[in-house]
Amino acid sequence: MTNSTQEPRAGFKAMTEATPEDYEIIGDHFRHYSKGLADRLMDHLKLLDGDFGGFPIDRLEHSLQSATRAYRDGRSEEYIVMALLHDIGDTLGTFNHADIAASILQPFLDEELHWIVKNHGIFQGYYFFHHIGLDRNLRDQFKDHPYFDACAEFCEKYDQNAFDPDYESESLEFFEPMLRRVVASPKRSIYKAAS
Repeated sequence: MTNSTQEPRAGFKAMTEATPEDYEIIGDHFRHYSKGLADRLMDHLKLLDGDFGGFPIDRLEHSLQSATRAYRDGRSEEYIVMALLHDIGDTLGTFNHADIAASILQPFLDEELHWIVKNHGIFQGYYFFHHIGLDRNLRDQFKDHPYFDACAEFCEKYDQNAFDPDYESESLEFFEPMLRRVVASPKRSIYKAAS
């Protein structure tokens, strides 16, 4: 296979053959690619515009309402960005959307906020599971967890009530600088040194 762009590429066929020089090349690409994460997240949020999924507002507006409510309550930037991105996995992980968001955000959030985003789907079920034949108290399996109350609060204040067609949210552009700051550098990742 030829390199049509003439950019440097590693020369191994299996990782067991790789050299430090190969990983220097890969690392250069990784550092460049990782800087585009905020752009890719913004692009994906824009894909939620017009996607109602049967709800009173589209998925983007729900995300904006969640983030706006957190912002207006004086939450930290990390919390606000978590609220903005908590449902970003809806279109990719139909049956596990919270896991998608949690995986994306894990390097950038503290342990508590990561736990909230990872488990908000079960906690949000308190407000609707009984309508679809599920146990609305499924979240009680976590009742002794130190972040139970924080997750329940997120769902009560910033998720279950963020479907109001008359609510005046801040724009996506308003939140963009916060998103860029939060995802600029990982806090918890084995690749932190490589970024």
